[in-house]
Amino acid sequence: MDLKIKDVAELLNVSETTIRRWLLDGKIPAYKLNRQYRFSRIEIENWMMKRKLVTGDDTRDFQPTGEEQIYPLKEEQKAQPGNQQFSLYRAINRGGVYKGIKGDTKEEVIRNATDLIAGTLRLDPAVLAELLLDREKLMPTAFNNGIAVPHARESIQHVPFDLVTVVFPEKPIEYGALDEKPVEVLFFLFATGDKKHLHLLAKIAHFGSDDKALETLKSQPEKAKLLEFIKQWEGSLRT
Repeated sequence: MDLKIKDVAELLNVSETTIRRWLLDGKIPAYKLNRQYRFSRIEIENWMMKRKLVTGDDTRDFQPTGEEQIYPLKEEQKAQPGNQQFSLYRAINRGGVYKGIKGDTKEEVIRNATDLIAGTLRLDPAVLAELLLDREKLMPTAFNNGIAVPHARESIQHVPFDLVTVVFPEKPIEYGALDEKPVEVLFFLFATGDKKHLHLLAKIAHFGSDDKALETLKSQPEKAKLLEFIKQWEGSLRT
């Protein structure tokens, strides 16, 4: 399903006016259908991953630093009504946390992790691994700060609920991240639709730009401790 201007504005927590300005300036990928702008999920997620997240209360626009930036989801009162506020908490609660996953490359880590994840999704591990690696061939799914978000190119149709599995590799792995840092934690993302997928992707990106969150991740917490931190963090996003 393709997205409208309103959808993208809510996902990125910016105004529709900002999205329209980016469109006029050619700063965000889109196409026209019946004279209206539409956005594809894969293009928007690639666009998100290529940009450097900024924090603070500066302007919600691209910053003139030589690398386009996007304002993260810091204030989510509009994009987080009701059941979306603790969406990351619920998704990780379903998906779990795994530590010490072996592998010298991202391919090996992904394959070894899918051996543990596939059962929850009722998929063959080899098939799931290929879906994830096929997406990696398009573009590495790594954000900055040692975080990657492996996911499929399209939503897996029969997934009954949003699910995020946190995986800590046995050792940091080269991943092709923009900041050239090795990846130390992977958030395997599976969502029930494009909007929920992009919402969780944006939330993980925001989480990975938070200093306290990064400190918590470096300690490789057990599931209960990580969930407690995320619950407090998501709750603090309310105004």
